[in-house]
Parts: sequence; C-alpha cells; structure tokens
Amino acid sequence: MNLDFSWMAWTWPTAAFFSVIALLLLGMGVWEYASPGGNPRIGVLRFETTRGDRLFVSLLGSAFIHLAWLGLVGPSLWWALALSVVYAIGVFRYV
Repeated sequence: MNLDFSWMAWTWPTAAFFSVIALLLLGMGVWEYASPGGNPRIGVLRFETTRGDRLFVSLLGSAFIHLAWLGLVGPSLWWALALSVVYAIGVFRYV
C-alpha cells in the first residue's frame, strides 16, 4: 500500500504547529500526573476553571488571533504569535 500525503501540504510551519500542540498536550498530561486536580479556581470569567480549561481557552483564542491577523494584516504571523503567547500567559494567570 502506497500512502500519498502530498495533498496535505506538510510544510515545516505546519509540522511545527502540530508538534507544538502535541507537546503542549503532553506537557499538560505530565503536569496533571505530577500534580493531580490542577487546583480549580474562579478567575475573571467568574466560573471555575482548571488547567485544561485554561489551555483550551488559550488555544482557541490564539486560533482566532491568528485568523484575524491573516484577514486584517497579512500572512506574516510573527506578531500574531507574540500576541498569542501574551494572551495565553494572561489566560493562565487571570482566568
């Protein structure tokens, strides 16, 4: 059987993106194993969130930041990446 994945357009940025997501999930799994429960807390959204919830919110927000950047600014995403990192730090700190 010959597997042809050329239609997927695997470029280095695409591979890096999925690798980072996989590493984040692996890191969260190790963190949860080392410290179960994650100390749920109530942040600025006024409902209880865990580490996993905050990771999901930060990934979802980062996706919207990148999509908005592509639509409004253009294809250079380095500043969108920096903005997403700042956003994720804010989510983990205050949500």
